[in-house]
Amino acid sequence: MAFPQTRMRRLRATHELRGLVRETRLAAADLVYPLFVAAELGMAADVEPRREPIWTMPGIDRLSVAAAVQEAGSAQELGIPAVILFGIPQAKDAEGSGAYDDDDGIVQLATRAIKRAHPDLIVITDLCLCEYTDHGHCGVLIERDGPAGIAEYTVHNDQTLELLARTAVSQANAGADIIAPSDMMDGRIGAIREALDDAGLTEKPIMAYSSKFASAFYGPFREAADSAPSFGDRRGYQLDPANGSEAVREALLDVDEGADLLMVKPALPYLDVIRRVKDATNLPLVAYNTGGEYSMLKAAAAAGYMDERHSVLEALTSIRRAGADIIITYHAKDAAQWLK
Repeated sequence: MAFPQTRMRRLRATHELRGLVRETRLAAADLVYPLFVAAELGMAADVEPRREPIWTMPGIDRLSVAAAVQEAGSAQELGIPAVILFGIPQAKDAEGSGAYDDDDGIVQLATRAIKRAHPDLIVITDLCLCEYTDHGHCGVLIERDGPAGIAEYTVHNDQTLELLARTAVSQANAGADIIAPSDMMDGRIGAIREALDDAGLTEKPIMAYSSKFASAFYGPFREAADSAPSFGDRRGYQLDPANGSEAVREALLDVDEGADLLMVKPALPYLDVIRRVKDATNLPLVAYNTGGEYSMLKAAAAAGYMDERHSVLEALTSIRRAGADIIITYHAKDAAQWLK
């Protein structure tokens, strides 16, 4: 029936009524908190925690292993069920060997320390070589002849798969609960699944960065993780921001290769892709609320343009409404406190 019999405002009259009919709910249990662990700040868990502010991401620090243990515990106390680890090694080389260093890899050390201190906290390990290579690309470079005989370099997909698989096994053996490959190489989910299974790690889930776009919103992250490419860009392996159908196809390929969870990254500029991937796959879907998205709201709030609490919770709710089951976000601790 039309107005005046139908009055949509009836169920908006009070806080309690609005809560009763709310369609999308956001909770600390939906969030994952990213941690940047830097080897140069300290690799032992039993020393004084050290932190280094990241100027592009106010409120987020690079952490020593001891500080990462401390920060992980703080997140767990707020009801956040998981952290995702990014490592900044002391040294880099052409093949990113620090990524698969079983004994002294910074992510491996941090994983062991966090799981010892907080055994019930889920530890997700980002799996990529970009933080560990001296050229900043996500795989092994090969040289080829370019125009006019000038040498060019490109990432060799299949050689990179071998190193990604090796890193996955190393991270899993260190105690990671979920392996999260973010490199966007073709076939990497299948290669990682096979390597984990061959190592007897058949129960280890893979969270695939399936629809990862070549986005300008990664700028603050690259500063935080010291992972900017030294030449060129990553458009040869990350998705064109204009291509939604290709993003769905990428997700479906990862499903076929054995992914357990899928991801869309970034989140807010790609809410339509989140919905399309969720509808096409019906797998648990993660959205990565990136450093650029975080820093924009932080800067606007600092300038007095927006209310930080309301704008952050609205943004995160919109990501859930679009279809994300899990949100990786630097706002996680603040949001968890506000949601209490």
